[in-house]
Amino acid sequence: MLYQVYETQRTLMEPFVDFAQAAAKLYGNPLSPLGQNPFAQRVAAGYSLIYRLGKDYEKPSFDIKTLEVDGTEIAIHERVEIDKPFCELRRFKRFSDDTHVLSRLKGQPAVLIVAPLSGHYATLLRDTVKTMLKDHKVYITDWKNARTVPLSDGSFHLDDYVNYVQEFIRHLQATYGNCHVISVCQPTVPVLAAVSLMASRGETTPLSMVMMGGPIDARLSPTAVNNLAMNKSYEWFENNVIYRVPSNFPGAGRRVYPGFLQHTGFVAMNPDRHATSHYDYFKHLIAGDDASAEAHRKFYDEYNAVLDMDADYYLDTIKTVFQEFKLVNGTWDVKNLDGELERVRPEDIKTTAHFTIEGELDDISGSGQTEAAHGLCKNIPKALQKHLEVKGAGHYGIFSGRRWRDIAYPQVKAFILENNRAPAQSKRAPAATKTIAKSANPATVKPAAKTSVKPAATPTRKPAVKKTTRSKKA
Repeated sequence: MLYQVYETQRTLMEPFVDFAQAAAKLYGNPLSPLGQNPFAQRVAAGYSLIYRLGKDYEKPSFDIKTLEVDGTEIAIHERVEIDKPFCELRRFKRFSDDTHVLSRLKGQPAVLIVAPLSGHYATLLRDTVKTMLKDHKVYITDWKNARTVPLSDGSFHLDDYVNYVQEFIRHLQATYGNCHVISVCQPTVPVLAAVSLMASRGETTPLSMVMMGGPIDARLSPTAVNNLAMNKSYEWFENNVIYRVPSNFPGAGRRVYPGFLQHTGFVAMNPDRHATSHYDYFKHLIAGDDASAEAHRKFYDEYNAVLDMDADYYLDTIKTVFQEFKLVNGTWDVKNLDGELERVRPEDIKTTAHFTIEGELDDISGSGQTEAAHGLCKNIPKALQKHLEVKGAGHYGIFSGRRWRDIAYPQVKAFILENNRAPAQSKRAPAATKTIAKSANPATVKPAAKTSVKPAATPTRKPAVKKTTRSKKA
Protein backbone atom coordinates (compact mmCIF):
# COMPACT_ATOMS: atom_id res chain seq x y z
CA MET A 1 0.00 0.00 0.00
CA LEU A 2 2.86 2.39 0.82
CA TYR A 3 4.24 2.10 -2.71
CA GLN A 4 0.87 3.08 -4.19
CA VAL A 5 0.60 6.04 -1.79
CA TYR A 6 4.09 7.19 -2.77
CA GLU A 7 3.33 6.96 -6.50
CA THR A 8 0.06 8.84 -6.05
CA GLN A 9 1.82 11.60 -4.15
CA ARG A 10 4.54 11.81 -6.79
CA THR A 11 1.95 12.07 -9.55
CA LEU A 12 0.12 14.86 -7.72
CA MET A 13 3.38 16.73 -7.20
CA GLU A 14 4.44 16.61 -10.88
CA PRO A 15 2.56 19.81 -11.93
CA PHE A 16 4.15 21.77 -9.07
CA VAL A 17 7.61 20.42 -9.91
CA ASP A 18 7.15 21.36 -13.56
CA PHE A 19 5.98 24.83 -12.51
CA ALA A 20 9.07 25.26 -10.31
CA GLN A 21 11.31 24.32 -13.24
CA ALA A 22 9.59 26.78 -15.58
CA ALA A 23 9.63 29.56 -12.95
CA ALA A 24 13.35 29.03 -12.31
CA LYS A 25 14.05 29.50 -16.03
CA LEU A 26 11.86 32.59 -16.31
CA TYR A 27 13.37 34.34 -13.30
CA GLY A 28 16.86 33.22 -14.23
CA ASN A 29 16.70 34.57 -17.79
CA PRO A 30 17.90 38.21 -17.98
CA LEU A 31 15.89 38.69 -21.19
CA SER A 32 12.65 37.76 -19.42
CA PRO A 33 10.57 40.58 -17.82
CA LEU A 34 10.55 38.56 -14.59
CA GLY A 35 14.33 38.37 -14.76
CA GLN A 36 14.52 42.17 -14.37
CA ASN A 37 13.18 41.95 -10.83
CA PRO A 38 15.88 42.94 -8.27
CA PHE A 39 15.29 39.69 -6.39
CA ALA A 40 15.05 37.58 -9.54
CA GLN A 41 18.29 35.68 -8.89
CA ARG A 42 17.15 34.61 -5.42
CA VAL A 43 13.69 33.64 -6.64
CA ALA A 44 15.20 31.62 -9.50
CA ALA A 45 17.56 29.88 -7.08
CA GLY A 46 14.66 29.02 -4.75
CA TYR A 47 12.54 27.57 -7.54
CA SER A 48 15.53 25.63 -8.87
CA LEU A 49 16.08 24.08 -5.45
CA ILE A 50 12.38 23.15 -5.17
CA TYR A 51 12.58 21.52 -8.60
CA ARG A 52 15.68 19.53 -7.66
CA LEU A 53 14.10 18.33 -4.42
CA GLY A 54 10.82 17.29 -6.02
CA LYS A 55 11.80 15.89 -9.43
CA ASP A 56 11.87 12.19 -10.29
CA TYR A 57 15.40 10.98 -11.02
CA GLU A 58 15.73 8.52 -13.89
CA LYS A 59 18.61 6.11 -14.48
CA PRO A 60 21.69 8.13 -15.56
CA SER A 61 23.82 7.11 -18.54
CA PHE A 62 27.52 6.25 -18.41
CA ASP A 63 28.08 8.90 -21.09
CA ILE A 64 31.64 7.78 -21.90
CA LYS A 65 32.01 8.67 -25.58
CA THR A 66 35.74 9.27 -25.98
CA LEU A 67 38.89 8.80 -23.94
CA GLU A 68 42.43 10.08 -24.26
CA VAL A 69 45.13 7.40 -24.10
CA ASP A 70 48.76 8.51 -24.37
CA GLY A 71 47.77 11.68 -26.18
CA THR A 72 45.51 9.86 -28.65
CA GLU A 73 41.73 10.16 -28.52
CA ILE A 74 39.92 6.83 -28.80
CA ALA A 75 36.20 6.31 -29.33
CA ILE A 76 34.12 4.28 -26.86
CA HIS A 77 31.13 2.27 -28.03
CA GLU A 78 28.87 1.05 -25.24
CA ARG A 79 26.85 -2.06 -25.99
CA VAL A 80 24.98 -4.86 -24.22
CA GLU A 81 26.88 -8.12 -24.51
CA ILE A 82 24.47 -10.38 -22.58
CA ASP A 83 20.89 -9.48 -21.64
CA LYS A 84 19.52 -11.37 -18.64
CA PRO A 85 16.11 -10.78 -17.00
CA PHE A 86 17.65 -8.87 -14.07
CA CYS A 87 20.99 -7.71 -15.46
CA GLU A 88 22.82 -6.63 -18.58
CA LEU A 89 26.48 -7.40 -19.14
CA ARG A 90 27.64 -4.13 -20.66
CA ARG A 91 30.82 -3.77 -22.68
CA PHE A 92 32.79 -0.61 -23.45
CA LYS A 93 34.45 -1.32 -26.78
CA ARG A 94 37.36 0.90 -27.79
CA PHE A 95 38.11 2.09 -31.33
CA SER A 96 41.12 3.87 -32.82
CA ASP A 97 42.53 4.66 -36.26
CA ASP A 98 46.08 4.67 -34.87
CA THR A 99 47.45 1.17 -35.52
CA HIS A 100 50.10 1.45 -32.78
CA VAL A 101 47.50 2.47 -30.18
CA LEU A 102 45.13 -0.22 -31.41
CA SER A 103 47.83 -2.89 -31.12
CA ARG A 104 48.53 -1.86 -27.54
CA LEU A 105 44.80 -1.84 -26.65
CA LYS A 106 44.33 -5.35 -28.03
CA GLY A 107 46.98 -6.79 -25.73
CA GLN A 108 45.52 -5.34 -22.54
CA PRO A 109 43.77 -7.47 -19.86
CA ALA A 110 40.03 -8.08 -19.86
CA VAL A 111 38.28 -7.02 -16.65
CA LEU A 112 34.78 -7.76 -15.37
CA ILE A 113 33.58 -5.08 -12.95
CA VAL A 114 30.75 -6.40 -10.78
CA ALA A 115 28.71 -3.37 -9.70
CA PRO A 116 26.70 -3.40 -6.48
CA LEU A 117 23.01 -4.21 -6.47
CA SER A 118 22.26 -2.21 -3.35
CA GLY A 119 20.07 0.70 -4.37
CA HIS A 120 22.02 2.73 -6.90
CA TYR A 121 22.60 2.01 -10.58
CA ALA A 122 25.88 0.73 -11.98
CA THR A 123 26.57 4.24 -13.27
CA LEU A 124 27.74 5.02 -9.74
CA LEU A 125 30.96 3.36 -10.94
CA ARG A 126 31.34 5.70 -13.93
CA ASP A 127 34.69 7.00 -12.68
CA THR A 128 35.86 3.43 -12.05
CA VAL A 129 34.99 2.42 -15.60
CA LYS A 130 36.47 5.52 -17.21
CA THR A 131 39.76 5.11 -15.36
CA MET A 132 39.99 1.37 -16.07
CA LEU A 133 39.33 1.85 -19.79
CA LYS A 134 42.74 3.45 -20.31
CA ASP A 135 44.52 0.16 -19.62
CA HIS A 136 41.90 -2.60 -19.80
CA LYS A 137 39.06 -4.14 -21.79
CA VAL A 138 36.15 -3.34 -19.52
CA TYR A 139 32.81 -5.08 -18.91
CA ILE A 140 30.35 -4.21 -16.15
CA THR A 141 27.21 -5.72 -14.64
CA ASP A 142 24.36 -3.25 -15.17
CA TRP A 143 21.58 -4.38 -12.82
CA LYS A 144 18.00 -3.68 -13.83
CA ASN A 145 15.33 -1.94 -11.79
CA ALA A 146 13.14 -4.77 -10.46
CA ARG A 147 9.97 -2.75 -11.05
CA THR A 148 10.63 -3.01 -14.80
CA VAL A 149 10.97 -6.82 -14.77
CA PRO A 150 7.65 -8.61 -15.45
CA LEU A 151 6.50 -11.30 -13.05
CA SER A 152 6.70 -13.77 -15.94
CA ASP A 153 10.52 -13.55 -15.73
CA GLY A 154 10.44 -15.24 -12.34
CA SER A 155 12.05 -14.33 -9.04
CA PHE A 156 15.64 -13.35 -8.33
CA HIS A 157 17.60 -14.74 -5.40
CA LEU A 158 21.14 -14.28 -4.12
CA ASP A 159 21.89 -17.69 -5.65
CA ASP A 160 20.84 -16.31 -9.05
CA TYR A 161 23.25 -13.41 -8.56
CA VAL A 162 26.09 -15.91 -7.98
CA ASN A 163 25.10 -17.87 -11.09
CA TYR A 164 24.98 -14.67 -13.17
CA VAL A 165 28.54 -13.79 -12.11
CA GLN A 166 29.78 -17.26 -13.06
CA GLU A 167 28.13 -16.99 -16.47
CA PHE A 168 29.71 -13.60 -17.12
CA ILE A 169 33.16 -14.85 -16.06
CA ARG A 170 32.86 -17.83 -18.41
CA HIS A 171 31.82 -15.50 -21.23
CA LEU A 172 34.99 -13.43 -20.85
CA GLN A 173 37.10 -16.56 -20.49
CA ALA A 174 35.68 -17.94 -23.73
CA THR A 175 36.41 -14.65 -25.49
CA TYR A 176 39.88 -13.85 -24.11
CA GLY A 177 41.16 -17.09 -22.56
CA ASN A 178 40.73 -15.65 -19.06
CA CYS A 179 39.91 -12.45 -17.23
CA HIS A 180 40.20 -10.45 -14.02
CA VAL A 181 37.29 -9.59 -11.70
CA ILE A 182 36.74 -6.45 -9.64
CA SER A 183 33.88 -6.32 -7.12
CA VAL A 184 32.83 -3.11 -5.39
CA CYS A 185 30.98 -3.19 -2.04
CA GLN A 186 28.04 -5.63 -1.88
CA PRO A 187 29.18 -7.99 -4.71
CA THR A 188 32.40 -8.95 -2.92
CA VAL A 189 30.37 -11.71 -1.22
CA PRO A 190 28.66 -13.26 -4.29
CA VAL A 191 31.84 -12.85 -6.37
CA LEU A 192 33.87 -14.76 -3.80
CA ALA A 193 31.15 -17.42 -3.80
CA ALA A 194 31.16 -17.62 -7.61
CA VAL A 195 34.93 -18.03 -7.87
CA SER A 196 34.92 -20.54 -4.98
CA LEU A 197 32.32 -22.72 -6.71
CA MET A 198 34.26 -22.61 -9.97
CA ALA A 199 37.42 -23.66 -8.13
CA SER A 200 35.61 -26.50 -6.34
CA ARG A 201 34.47 -27.89 -9.69
CA GLY A 202 37.95 -27.68 -11.18
CA GLU A 203 37.01 -24.92 -13.60
CA THR A 204 39.45 -22.25 -14.67
CA THR A 205 39.15 -19.38 -12.22
CA PRO A 206 39.89 -15.71 -13.00
CA LEU A 207 43.52 -14.63 -13.00
CA SER A 208 42.82 -12.18 -10.20
CA MET A 209 39.98 -10.86 -8.08
CA VAL A 210 40.03 -7.38 -6.57
CA MET A 211 37.59 -6.77 -3.72
CA MET A 212 36.81 -3.20 -2.67
CA GLY A 213 34.95 -2.16 0.48
CA GLY A 214 32.66 -5.18 0.90
CA PRO A 215 31.02 -6.97 3.87
CA ILE A 216 32.88 -10.29 3.69
CA ASP A 217 32.70 -10.48 7.49
CA ALA A 218 30.16 -7.89 8.68
CA ARG A 219 30.86 -8.75 12.34
CA LEU A 220 34.13 -6.81 12.22
CA SER A 221 33.95 -3.06 12.96
CA PRO A 222 30.16 -2.97 12.37
CA THR A 223 28.79 0.25 10.91
CA ALA A 224 25.31 1.76 11.19
CA VAL A 225 24.32 -0.16 8.06
CA ASN A 226 25.55 -3.44 9.54
CA ASN A 227 23.87 -2.80 12.89
CA LEU A 228 20.49 -2.20 11.29
CA ALA A 229 20.73 -5.45 9.33
CA MET A 230 21.95 -7.42 12.34
CA ASN A 231 19.69 -6.01 15.05
CA LYS A 232 16.36 -6.32 13.25
CA SER A 233 14.84 -9.73 12.65
CA TYR A 234 14.35 -11.28 9.21
CA GLU A 235 10.59 -11.01 9.74
CA TRP A 236 10.90 -7.29 10.55
CA PHE A 237 12.47 -6.61 7.15
CA GLU A 238 9.91 -8.77 5.37
CA ASN A 239 7.00 -6.99 7.06
CA ASN A 240 8.29 -3.40 7.00
CA VAL A 241 10.31 -2.75 3.84
CA ILE A 242 8.86 -5.13 1.25
CA TYR A 243 6.01 -3.90 -0.99
CA ARG A 244 4.45 -4.83 -4.30
CA VAL A 245 5.11 -2.79 -7.46
CA PRO A 246 2.05 -0.70 -8.50
CA SER A 247 0.13 -1.46 -11.68
CA ASN A 248 1.65 1.39 -13.73
CA PHE A 249 5.02 -0.41 -14.06
CA PRO A 250 5.98 -3.47 -16.16
CA GLY A 251 6.84 -5.38 -12.97
CA ALA A 252 3.38 -4.85 -11.44
CA GLY A 253 2.79 -7.19 -8.53
CA ARG A 254 6.46 -8.05 -7.96
CA ARG A 255 7.60 -7.94 -4.32
CA VAL A 256 10.45 -5.44 -3.98
CA TYR A 257 12.43 -3.30 -1.59
CA PRO A 258 11.45 0.07 -3.14
CA GLY A 259 14.12 2.53 -4.21
CA PHE A 260 12.43 5.46 -2.50
CA LEU A 261 12.71 3.70 0.87
CA GLN A 262 16.37 2.99 0.25
CA HIS A 263 16.98 6.62 -0.69
CA THR A 264 15.34 7.73 2.55
CA GLY A 265 17.77 5.48 4.40
CA PHE A 266 20.76 6.88 2.51
CA VAL A 267 19.80 10.46 3.38
CA ALA A 268 19.01 9.58 7.00
CA MET A 269 22.59 8.42 7.50
CA ASN A 270 23.94 11.97 7.00
CA PRO A 271 20.98 14.41 7.04
CA ASP A 272 23.05 17.43 8.10
CA ARG A 273 25.52 16.92 5.28
CA HIS A 274 22.75 16.76 2.67
CA ALA A 275 20.95 19.80 4.08
CA THR A 276 24.19 21.79 3.98
CA SER A 277 24.89 20.65 0.45
CA HIS A 278 21.48 21.82 -0.80
CA TYR A 279 21.85 25.16 0.98
CA ASP A 280 25.28 25.60 -0.61
CA TYR A 281 23.68 24.88 -4.00
CA PHE A 282 21.19 27.67 -3.35
CA LYS A 283 24.03 30.07 -2.48
CA HIS A 284 26.05 29.03 -5.55
CA LEU A 285 23.08 29.90 -7.78
CA ILE A 286 22.69 33.32 -6.15
CA ALA A 287 26.40 34.01 -6.52
CA GLY A 288 26.41 32.88 -10.13
CA ASP A 289 28.90 30.08 -9.39
CA ASP A 290 27.80 27.86 -12.26
CA ALA A 291 30.67 25.38 -11.91
CA SER A 292 29.87 24.53 -8.28
CA ALA A 293 26.14 24.38 -9.01
CA GLU A 294 26.74 21.97 -11.90
CA ALA A 295 28.94 19.76 -9.71
CA HIS A 296 26.07 19.58 -7.22
CA ARG A 297 23.63 18.61 -9.97
CA LYS A 298 25.88 15.87 -11.32
CA PHE A 299 26.40 14.34 -7.89
CA TYR A 300 22.72 14.33 -6.94
CA ASP A 301 21.57 13.19 -10.38
CA GLU A 302 23.50 10.01 -9.56
CA TYR A 303 22.86 9.85 -5.83
CA ASN A 304 19.09 10.37 -6.10
CA ALA A 305 18.62 7.82 -8.90
CA VAL A 306 17.69 4.58 -7.15
CA LEU A 307 16.25 1.25 -8.21
CA ASP A 308 13.94 -1.33 -6.64
CA MET A 309 15.50 -4.62 -5.55
CA ASP A 310 13.70 -7.93 -5.84
CA ALA A 311 12.48 -8.92 -2.37
CA ASP A 312 13.87 -12.47 -2.50
CA TYR A 313 17.38 -11.22 -3.33
CA TYR A 314 17.29 -8.53 -0.66
CA LEU A 315 16.01 -10.83 2.09
CA ASP A 316 18.49 -13.55 1.11
CA THR A 317 21.31 -11.02 1.46
CA ILE A 318 20.11 -9.88 4.88
CA LYS A 319 19.99 -13.45 6.17
CA THR A 320 23.11 -14.84 4.48
CA VAL A 321 25.52 -11.92 4.86
CA PHE A 322 24.38 -9.93 7.91
CA GLN A 323 22.53 -12.34 10.19
CA GLU A 324 23.79 -15.89 9.74
CA PHE A 325 27.23 -15.00 8.31
CA LYS A 326 27.10 -18.13 6.18
CA LEU A 327 30.20 -17.30 4.13
CA VAL A 328 32.59 -16.94 7.06
CA ASN A 329 30.92 -19.76 9.00
CA GLY A 330 31.32 -22.15 6.07
CA THR A 331 27.60 -22.97 5.92
CA TRP A 332 26.58 -21.32 2.65
CA ASP A 333 25.01 -23.61 0.04
CA VAL A 334 24.21 -22.09 -3.36
CA LYS A 335 21.62 -23.59 -5.69
CA ASN A 336 23.09 -24.12 -9.16
CA LEU A 337 21.30 -24.07 -12.52
CA ASP A 338 20.20 -27.69 -12.05
CA GLY A 339 18.59 -26.86 -8.71
CA GLU A 340 21.32 -28.69 -6.76
CA LEU A 341 23.03 -27.24 -3.71
CA GLU A 342 26.79 -26.64 -3.70
CA ARG A 343 28.82 -25.63 -0.65
CA VAL A 344 30.84 -22.41 -0.98
CA ARG A 345 34.45 -23.26 -0.10
CA PRO A 346 36.83 -20.29 -0.55
CA GLU A 347 39.73 -22.50 0.56
CA ASP A 348 39.44 -24.31 -2.79
CA ILE A 349 40.72 -21.20 -4.61
CA LYS A 350 44.43 -21.75 -5.18
CA THR A 351 45.56 -19.95 -8.33
CA THR A 352 43.59 -16.68 -8.41
CA ALA A 353 45.55 -13.66 -7.19
CA HIS A 354 43.66 -11.78 -4.48
CA PHE A 355 43.71 -8.05 -3.70
CA THR A 356 41.49 -6.40 -1.05
CA ILE A 357 41.03 -2.64 -0.67
CA GLU A 358 39.44 -0.73 2.20
CA GLY A 359 38.91 2.95 2.98
CA GLU A 360 40.20 4.24 6.30
CA LEU A 361 36.99 6.22 6.91
CA ASP A 362 34.50 3.81 5.31
CA ASP A 363 31.14 4.12 7.10
CA ILE A 364 29.44 1.44 4.97
CA SER A 365 31.83 -1.52 5.24
CA GLY A 366 33.97 -1.16 8.36
CA SER A 367 37.68 -1.75 8.77
CA GLY A 368 38.67 -5.40 8.37
CA GLN A 369 35.43 -6.58 6.77
CA THR A 370 36.93 -6.91 3.30
CA GLU A 371 40.40 -7.94 4.47
CA ALA A 372 38.78 -10.95 6.18
CA ALA A 373 38.55 -12.60 2.75
CA HIS A 374 42.26 -13.47 2.99
CA GLY A 375 41.57 -15.67 6.00
CA LEU A 376 38.96 -17.58 4.00
CA CYS A 377 41.11 -17.94 0.88
CA LYS A 378 43.85 -19.60 2.90
CA ASN A 379 45.22 -21.75 0.08
CA ILE A 380 46.07 -18.86 -2.22
CA PRO A 381 49.87 -18.41 -1.98
CA LYS A 382 50.88 -15.39 0.09
CA ALA A 383 52.82 -14.08 -2.91
CA LEU A 384 49.48 -13.71 -4.72
CA GLN A 385 47.72 -11.87 -1.87
CA LYS A 386 47.71 -8.15 -1.14
CA HIS A 387 45.78 -5.67 1.01
CA LEU A 388 45.54 -1.87 0.82
CA GLU A 389 43.97 0.62 3.19
CA VAL A 390 43.45 3.98 1.50
CA LYS A 391 44.18 6.68 4.06
CA GLY A 392 41.56 9.41 4.34
CA ALA A 393 39.15 7.63 1.99
CA GLY A 394 35.51 6.96 2.76
CA HIS A 395 33.41 4.30 1.06
CA TYR A 396 33.10 6.07 -2.29
CA GLY A 397 36.69 7.32 -2.24
CA ILE A 398 38.15 3.88 -2.91
CA PHE A 399 36.47 3.57 -6.32
CA SER A 400 35.70 7.15 -7.35
CA GLY A 401 37.46 10.49 -7.16
CA ARG A 402 41.00 11.65 -6.56
CA ARG A 403 42.05 8.97 -4.06
CA TRP A 404 40.78 6.23 -6.37
CA ARG A 405 42.66 7.63 -9.36
CA ASP A 406 45.88 8.59 -7.55
CA ILE A 407 46.22 5.90 -4.88
CA ALA A 408 44.03 2.85 -5.41
CA TYR A 409 43.97 2.55 -9.20
CA PRO A 410 47.76 2.55 -9.81
CA GLN A 411 48.04 -0.42 -7.44
CA VAL A 412 45.06 -2.19 -9.01
CA LYS A 413 46.56 -1.70 -12.46
CA ALA A 414 49.95 -3.04 -11.36
CA PHE A 415 48.38 -6.03 -9.57
CA ILE A 416 46.34 -7.03 -12.63
CA LEU A 417 49.37 -6.65 -14.90
CA GLU A 418 51.58 -8.73 -12.62
CA ASN A 419 49.03 -11.56 -12.63
CA ASN A 420 48.00 -11.48 -16.28
CA ARG A 421 49.33 -14.94 -17.07
CA ALA A 422 47.32 -18.10 -16.61
CA PRO A 423 48.80 -20.41 -13.92
CA ALA A 424 50.16 -23.67 -15.32
CA GLN A 425 47.93 -25.79 -13.05
CA SER A 426 44.66 -24.17 -14.23
CA LYS A 427 42.22 -26.20 -16.30
CA ARG A 428 40.11 -25.01 -19.16
CA ALA A 429 36.53 -24.30 -18.17
CA PRO A 430 34.23 -27.16 -19.26
CA ALA A 431 32.22 -26.48 -22.39
CA ALA A 432 29.02 -27.58 -20.70
CA THR A 433 28.58 -25.67 -17.46
CA LYS A 434 24.96 -26.39 -16.68
CA THR A 435 25.38 -29.91 -15.26
CA ILE A 436 27.28 -29.62 -12.01
CA ALA A 437 27.97 -32.34 -9.48
CA LYS A 438 26.51 -31.91 -6.02
CA SER A 439 29.19 -31.28 -3.39
CA ALA A 440 29.58 -33.90 -0.69
CA ASN A 441 30.59 -33.59 2.95
CA PRO A 442 31.22 -29.83 2.90
CA ALA A 443 33.81 -28.71 5.40
CA THR A 444 33.19 -25.93 7.87
CA VAL A 445 35.27 -22.77 7.67
CA LYS A 446 35.94 -20.92 10.91
CA PRO A 447 35.20 -17.19 11.08
CA ALA A 448 38.19 -15.24 9.84
CA ALA A 449 40.10 -13.10 12.29
CA LYS A 450 41.38 -9.71 11.20
CA THR A 451 44.70 -10.20 9.51
CA SER A 452 47.28 -7.87 8.14
CA VAL A 453 48.32 -8.88 4.67
CA LYS A 454 51.13 -6.83 3.25
CA PRO A 455 51.73 -6.27 -0.46
CA ALA A 456 53.81 -9.11 -1.81
CA ALA A 457 57.00 -8.51 -3.74
CA THR A 458 55.68 -10.17 -6.86
CA PRO A 459 57.97 -10.16 -9.93
CA THR A 460 56.67 -7.98 -12.70
CA ARG A 461 55.20 -9.90 -15.59
CA LYS A 462 54.46 -8.50 -18.98
CA PRO A 463 50.96 -9.10 -20.31
CA ALA A 464 50.63 -11.53 -23.13
CA VAL A 465 50.15 -9.61 -26.36
CA LYS A 466 47.91 -11.14 -28.96
CA LYS A 467 48.69 -10.87 -32.64
CA THR A 468 46.81 -7.98 -34.06
CA THR A 469 44.91 -7.73 -37.34
CA ARG A 470 43.98 -4.75 -39.45
CA SER A 471 40.77 -4.32 -37.41
CA LYS A 472 40.08 -0.87 -35.98
CA LYS A 473 38.56 -1.96 -32.70
CA ALA A 474 39.70 -3.28 -29.35
